[in-house]
Amino acid sequence: MKTPWPMIRLGEVLTERQEAPTADDLLQGSVPIVAKIGFNDGQIQLRNSVETRTGMILIHPGDLVVSGINAAKGAIAVYRSSGSGPIAATIHYSAYVPDSQRVNIKYLWWLLRSAVFRELLLLHVPGGIKTELKASRLLPIPVPLPPIDEQGRIVARIEELAAKIEDARGLRRGALQTVEALYLSRLSTLMQSLGETYGFQSVGQLIQDAGYGTSVRCDYQRPDRGVPVLRIPNVAGELISQADMKYGVLGESELAKLQLFEGDILVVRTNGSRDLVGRSAVVSLLSEPTAFASYLIRLRLNRAAIEPTFAQLVLKHLRTSGKLFDLARTTAGQYNVSLGRLRSASVPVPPVLVQRDIVAEMDSIDMQLATVRRLQAETAAELDALLPSILDRAFKGELV
Repeated sequence: MKTPWPMIRLGEVLTERQEAPTADDLLQGSVPIVAKIGFNDGQIQLRNSVETRTGMILIHPGDLVVSGINAAKGAIAVYRSSGSGPIAATIHYSAYVPDSQRVNIKYLWWLLRSAVFRELLLLHVPGGIKTELKASRLLPIPVPLPPIDEQGRIVARIEELAAKIEDARGLRRGALQTVEALYLSRLSTLMQSLGETYGFQSVGQLIQDAGYGTSVRCDYQRPDRGVPVLRIPNVAGELISQADMKYGVLGESELAKLQLFEGDILVVRTNGSRDLVGRSAVVSLLSEPTAFASYLIRLRLNRAAIEPTFAQLVLKHLRTSGKLFDLARTTAGQYNVSLGRLRSASVPVPPVLVQRDIVAEMDSIDMQLATVRRLQAETAAELDALLPSILDRAFKGELV
């Protein structure tokens, strides 16, 4: 690679720390253990437990910590103690003491997490990024090393630009959150107003048929006599998606009981994610007999009284306002909404023509929200590409 600075072997500025914690320190929990290093932020996360079945190394404040397995993905950190002393990690990590007279540890941290260093790995390490990066492979690698003062200037400039990128991300996230909050605020206002004007009914009064789905085994490969079975991934976006479809073989009577029809509503009833539980989707016209899985509830409502699309809006209001979670319970780490509790939820039921007007209004707002989300995703991709570009220029001596 082209650089205005000398290429120095990492072993000239880093020394592997070869210490291990005592068994007593580990058992007593006085030396916390590294769980992982984040790929994106290069920050150390610690375990809650002290149990270990492999050899361990000791890490002191100020050490550079490298994951031998995931270094090329960004799992490199500087251990900055908050006064708690050393920590431990498995032997799949290595700890290095920097020569502070020759290298700025922040400069090295940014460098080793850059595409520039990944290119050097591919060039100098047999097996490249697929090889576990032990000291014997890491320390001989040559890296660009400017004078210590220049390293400090580069770090300051990188961090200045990285902060601006993060500010831009925050502004974009804030704009999206504001629009989403406006949507939910309008939905809440409408539901309250409709309830005051037309009163409330329980969901149970509106149900013609309801139940849980099949527990039959489902696979991506369609078996003989297999039918599509909609699962949580197929409704999590609050629209029926036929991507990622699985198939199961149901008996004639079970399929007759669980076959979906246009206008049915599927509700996520149990999941480890609170955000997913209570999400719903209206079934559109299906091209073939289709069933649904046991983690979903199927509601078939009296369409003379309530439109399925309006009912979905009501369910969304109950979920996002927290009212649905007054009905939710957790067991074994799962959030649940039972059919019995869902039946007891109170909902406003205006005339059908009013329901259609409400759905049209909220659909219009949702389209605007979708536009903001698309722009947010496009901008996020552009921002994600900025920092790698900055690092590439920085370590080639082109960052001013």
